[in-house]
Amino acid sequence: MLRAGIVGLPNVGKSTLFNAVVANAKAEAANFPFCTIEPNVGVVAVPDERLNVLAKIASSAQILAARVEFVDIAGLVKGASQGEGLGNQFLSHIREVDAIIHVVRCFENDDIIHVAGSVDPARDIDIINIELGLADLSQIERRIDRTRKQARTSKDAQFEITVLEKLAAALNEGKSVRQVSLTEEETEIIKGLELLTYKPIIYAANVSEDDLATGNDFVEKVRLIASQENAQVVIVSAQVEAELVELPEEDKADFLESLGVKEGGLKSLIRATYTLLGLRTYFTCGPKETRAWTINAGMSAPQAAGVIHSDFERGFIRAETVAYNDLVTTGSMIAAKEKGLVRSEGKEYIVQEGDVLLFRFNV
Repeated sequence: MLRAGIVGLPNVGKSTLFNAVVANAKAEAANFPFCTIEPNVGVVAVPDERLNVLAKIASSAQILAARVEFVDIAGLVKGASQGEGLGNQFLSHIREVDAIIHVVRCFENDDIIHVAGSVDPARDIDIINIELGLADLSQIERRIDRTRKQARTSKDAQFEITVLEKLAAALNEGKSVRQVSLTEEETEIIKGLELLTYKPIIYAANVSEDDLATGNDFVEKVRLIASQENAQVVIVSAQVEAELVELPEEDKADFLESLGVKEGGLKSLIRATYTLLGLRTYFTCGPKETRAWTINAGMSAPQAAGVIHSDFERGFIRAETVAYNDLVTTGSMIAAKEKGLVRSEGKEYIVQEGDVLLFRFNV
């Protein structure tokens, strides 16, 4: 399961956002720094309207969506890489996640204290990125020191030092590891380091409800920064999401419409987080259940079957597959077969986004 860590400075709305993402979360949201110390964890469903459509076609008894695990990590401060504000502990929590959601305050409110005394997204992003970069630089330098002895006799160790020195130079220039062009071989070298600035990132621009539909000048600053490192920006309003949690389901659409949006920013954030690592969804459906399964892009049919159960991969014979759009257009699996749209695919088939699959296998 994908693990996404929610990070940012204290009092930018992380815990409020987390509570809204996971409606039954127990994270305490309060108007003082370091309210969150131990990371709170919640698992949420990935919104996917295709599930409802497929469930109706198959008359499924239940629907099971793909899942994302969100981790609410305490606010970082300047000096975190040297241990300020329990920084080392918080940085270790970030190291354990697959992707980072960096919440950036993009609203003015005199009643909510800002740790730096004013709202400035560029400064706030810079503080976090510098601390993550310094932590990476320290780790890389330690690794170089440990590898130098081996490099006297090992070409692999020499190559590793070359790669690490390349990254150190970029970090010293204020860049993230994400911004460094790496070959497959170089990527393999650093994989085990779990570098913080190499993790994929989404900037969540937290705005007031008045700016949810259009954004504001603060959001534009975040977008400019994100464009420089090929990161994504999603506009959210933690306060709006907190209010949505309290509303009956039938009133939510009207509330959002009054704000000029069709859905809250959280759905976009969850989808963006899910796709950030190049993940894909395929479906299985029948009378018992319709279910979304998560795979990595480029997985073969046997590998996709193995996500359900390892026996499916070991005993894989073939996969009967139909594209989601073809199944919806024809209205049933029987009709899709009659039109020749259901294919029998073997071990070399690469599963596509939205495939509806039925696996045949030997036990």
